[in-house]
Amino acid sequence: MQGIGVLMNCPMSSYLEEELDKRFKLFRLWEASSKDEFLRENCNSIRAVVGDTAIGADSKLIEYLPSLEIVSSYSVGLDKINLAKCKERGIRVTNTPDVLTDDVADLAIGLALATLRKICVCDRFVRSGLWKNGDFELTSKFSGKSVGIIGLGRIGSAIAKRAEAFGCFISYHSRSEKPLTNYKYYSSIINLARDSQILIIACALTEETRHIVNREVINALGPKGVLINIGRGQHIDESELVAALLEGRLGGAGLDVFENEPEVPEQLFGLENVVLVPHVGSDTVETSNAMADLVIGNLEAHFCNKPLLTPVI
Repeated sequence: MQGIGVLMNCPMSSYLEEELDKRFKLFRLWEASSKDEFLRENCNSIRAVVGDTAIGADSKLIEYLPSLEIVSSYSVGLDKINLAKCKERGIRVTNTPDVLTDDVADLAIGLALATLRKICVCDRFVRSGLWKNGDFELTSKFSGKSVGIIGLGRIGSAIAKRAEAFGCFISYHSRSEKPLTNYKYYSSIINLARDSQILIIACALTEETRHIVNREVINALGPKGVLINIGRGQHIDESELVAALLEGRLGGAGLDVFENEPEVPEQLFGLENVVLVPHVGSDTVETSNAMADLVIGNLEAHFCNKPLLTPVI
């Protein structure tokens, strides 16, 4: 397969890059001084694209590549891939579900704990020597809280399972009620937010879920509520989130994703009721390597005319 051209859009996992380089003719788009010129020169040689949460395969890239057969995404989310264009061209699409579920669910719970117990603020309190002047302020417990989850797919279900272990009451909102679950279903996200102390976003990003958390939802969650986002930044109307936090209409937030990454609203930096992490939900060594293996496995299956491991299209 070493003659098969595979385009890697941007730096991802060094392990993934090394393994692709061993098996295929790897094109590194980010090294090109002119991406347009690079694509024009190599367009007929590229039969596969590997993208991630930052850069996938938009309409322009697909049109550049007449020989493109498959897009293998180093992520679960598909919002960076023009699926309609891929279907139109008969281009296969794969992603990396399941292998990152546990890590993302772990981080969701971690963000909730860090926000409610002010773990980051506590850390700074100790490091700065302030403990010598008195004890830290009281915080809020996580155990026993009512947790609302937007999206009860693989990750949402894993979050629910973890929250249950803390004695939390679980409810959820999704496109339809899920069978075989004892969790309370809300068809209205506003009602879910109103009845939740912690609201966690774990759904896929689509046109329907873009800004699914808006001013009305935030107000329903209220000044004692905490919002956790491990989905996509565009799930939240970020300007409304910032305003609600600054005005005290929302109790706190734990955010792994942002609307215009890597840009983060500077107004959030000084808030002690907000925990910010740089889109690291699945970023562990173990999961990164498992995702890379799945990307490679899908490419090898495609070019060997075998069934794809995790087909989307």
